[in-house]
Amino acid sequence: MIMLQGVRLLDPSTRTDGIRDILIAEGKIIRVGEDLWLDASLIARAKGEVLEVFDCAGLCAAPGFVDGHVHFRDPGQTHKEDILSGARAAAAGGFTSVVCMANTTPPIDSEELMVENIRKGRNAAIHVYSASTISQGMKGEALVDMKLMKESGAVAFTDDGRPLTNEELIKEAMQKARRLKLPLSFHEEDPRFVKEPGVNSGPAAERLGLTGADRQAEIVMVERDCRLARELGAAIVIQHISAKESVESVRRAKQNGARVYAEATPHHFSLTDEAVSLYGTNAKMNPPLRSEEDRMAIVRGLQDGTIDMIATDHAPHAKAEKDRPFTEAPSGIIGLETAFALGCMNLVEPGHLTLLQLVQRMSTEAAKLYQLDAGSIKEDKPADLTIFDPAQSWAYLVPESKSTNSPWLGKTLRGKVLLTICAGRIVYEDERLFAGRKLPIGSKKKEL
Repeated sequence: MIMLQGVRLLDPSTRTDGIRDILIAEGKIIRVGEDLWLDASLIARAKGEVLEVFDCAGLCAAPGFVDGHVHFRDPGQTHKEDILSGARAAAAGGFTSVVCMANTTPPIDSEELMVENIRKGRNAAIHVYSASTISQGMKGEALVDMKLMKESGAVAFTDDGRPLTNEELIKEAMQKARRLKLPLSFHEEDPRFVKEPGVNSGPAAERLGLTGADRQAEIVMVERDCRLARELGAAIVIQHISAKESVESVRRAKQNGARVYAEATPHHFSLTDEAVSLYGTNAKMNPPLRSEEDRMAIVRGLQDGTIDMIATDHAPHAKAEKDRPFTEAPSGIIGLETAFALGCMNLVEPGHLTLLQLVQRMSTEAAKLYQLDAGSIKEDKPADLTIFDPAQSWAYLVPESKSTNSPWLGKTLRGKVLLTICAGRIVYEDERLFAGRKLPIGSKKKEL
């Protein structure tokens, strides 16, 4: 049994922000309350279990973070990441549930591949879920057997990495997804407006001698899919939103009753296209980083709920690939281990979001959308929690990920996950910063 003593509990599902004790046993939260020491001791004795007590004074506890958009490169590119290494990186970032994208090699478009990925995920430190592709082979020509893929374990459908340009196919997918009660997630970049991917059209691209990706690539597709979602009643997700016009389209769609959701990445609310000059290919991603005006529109969207979720789009690549010339290097960066810190530094510290709102965007909303038993800290619910210090400085030096493609590698960040608990087990512990908080058996409190 584990008791987290005197922790600041942040639970958006119950609007709780206060000091509590949390008692965990048999993979579940069995008590949440104040001064549970005596109850915990009696319960542990009755169960014949050892009670481990952690003094969490000055720390926060939140529902384990939920990332609806990660790439674990399994199968096909496991030299970059695999399900187990990706899960370790997620645990280090406070995530206890992730949804893997389907653009693997081969893509997850069959029952056999879905079942195999779910089987691998059962051996991971955290809960690993998988999306199915929307189209067979991600070719955008014919739909997968969506009913079969849901029955095989898919929690969503997406051709992430490739935009869908066939409107009739999208309509058919929306109709089927609505009946299956699963969301469709869209990568919104119309190829007609993308000369060279990964960098925003404008001065940043011009300095590289490139035309880049015009913002219209995202805008036109977001407008189309918001319109179709409203007409057909489907639940859709606008992935990694990057342009101010797209944020406004989602805002209007929500106001008009459409079931449109949106996700923002930490890099899109933390950086602008000027980062390409500083970090080179480690600032290359699809859709690209855009202007400060776009960045602030994303921040405002997170403030008012237009953007529901923070999703990392964790995209590992080998160093040799990222060391290629800009136009030859792949797009994307890793992000699981730095997401919370970037939220603290760029959303909470400037006063754009409260800590409770940050937790809501990083946990509760994605859990609801993907219908996961997660995103809350309640009695008899799974014991998936992250314990953190929002003010703790730390150096991001050695990633748990197999890959190192991050503009924040070697940087000092603020906001540190110290302990991650998944299904009642400690799956990550910062031994340096969390050391000394375990109380001796029989001791009610310890001066730190």
